[in-house]
Amino acid sequence: MTRVIGTGNDRGHSGRVGVALGVAVVAFVVGYVQKLPCDLAGWPSDRQVEYTRYCYSDIPLLFRERGLIAGIFPYAPQAWQHPLEYPVLTGDLMDLTARLTRALAPGGGDTQLVRLYFGVNVLVLLGLALATVAGVRTLLRRAGDSGTAALLVAGAPVLVLTATINWDLLAVAAGVLALLVWDRDRPMLAGVLLGLGGAAKLFPLFILGPLLLICWRQRRMRAFGSAVAGAAMSWAIVNAPVALRYPDGWLEFYRFNTLRSGEVGSLWYALSRMGYDVPALNVVAPLSLLLLWAGIALLAWRAPRPPTPAQLTFLVIAAFLLTNKVYSPQYVLWLLPFAVLARAGRPLPRVLPAWALWQAAEVWYWVMVWRHLADGHYLLGADGVLYVAATFARLATTGYLAVRVLHEMAVDSPGHSRGDTHPPTPAPGAKHTDLKGLPRSNGPSLATLDTDASAAGPLASRNERSADNFT
Repeated sequence: MTRVIGTGNDRGHSGRVGVALGVAVVAFVVGYVQKLPCDLAGWPSDRQVEYTRYCYSDIPLLFRERGLIAGIFPYAPQAWQHPLEYPVLTGDLMDLTARLTRALAPGGGDTQLVRLYFGVNVLVLLGLALATVAGVRTLLRRAGDSGTAALLVAGAPVLVLTATINWDLLAVAAGVLALLVWDRDRPMLAGVLLGLGGAAKLFPLFILGPLLLICWRQRRMRAFGSAVAGAAMSWAIVNAPVALRYPDGWLEFYRFNTLRSGEVGSLWYALSRMGYDVPALNVVAPLSLLLLWAGIALLAWRAPRPPTPAQLTFLVIAAFLLTNKVYSPQYVLWLLPFAVLARAGRPLPRVLPAWALWQAAEVWYWVMVWRHLADGHYLLGADGVLYVAATFARLATTGYLAVRVLHEMAVDSPGHSRGDTHPPTPAPGAKHTDLKGLPRSNGPSLATLDTDASAAGPLASRNERSADNFT
């Protein structure tokens, strides 16, 4: 039913959105306080200080060590040490905030500039976190969920601890907003956002895989083609200027990640600490990922109903993080919103235990990785065993969440085969129908945004959801 702007329901919903955003702000404040020991010390180059006080961040480090403090573009040949090993949009954001920092404090000293640069980026990352939380809540509401689960993103311990380690929230926000505009039947814009996210960190481009599976299964390939075109266009627009002017600097991200070995946080690194070195890792790791992705695709194709983009997005990113050659503590942010969206519509008491177990494992890993790095011998004694145990706990809880999502995909509609008793959710460009089969408009009006539970887009596999998803 269409609701009128200004009703009590709308005001109540706006208030609940405000609560989620307020919780995210509090999380950032707590996270900033947690980083204060390093900030008050002027972000010293002494890693022992940053690791032993658990306040490390890449942001001030790279401001100093990639020439940003001196006004050098991070992909230029004269960048200090070596060109930036990040994708271009992240480098552009780093450069933009560096320019703003120098403009706000002309002639400032090293310590003043570094602290100001960190503060500027904290505010930018807060804005990206708020966009992510708002996007998650909107998607939950459109799936028929109360939206309360958005608090699991806004107040997540890992958001407090890792949000300001690096610029990962730029890509995270792009991925969430891409699913939101896909939900609103705008595949080209969804692709544009995925391309921008892929230009910041690689993983948002993985979301094209889930969209391909769903569109192929529902015979909606035109929508997928629009998304691919949008992604290619935005990615090329961002990358072309740097690739043409600084080709060696542009290639550094790809060269660095191709040649790196199994590093801190990865399954492969944990195995090496136990004395099991995996040969030909640059073959084994990507092959393992491809096998997992193939398994996910097969299960998605055979599921009784088309899985949601959020479910498949969580699974493909989780597979990448389980097999990747490195795992930085902030990579958990890549999964955070999709872990909540993948289980949309399910009662919070059913979702909360697995989420809490996963968060606890990630926090334990966060503690142990700094202790591991602070020790000159990389914790060869009892603490070394604890570090390896924390790594496997993180891997196990991520895998457990993935199994839960796979199970829910498989049993979403007991008794129904992949075929046919319910019409598929219309893909972008097609008309939605209500439960009586009557057509309704393709997207929500301002009066119905976030309030019409029947506007189920990528989070709802069909126009009719099983009853347990609305409990």
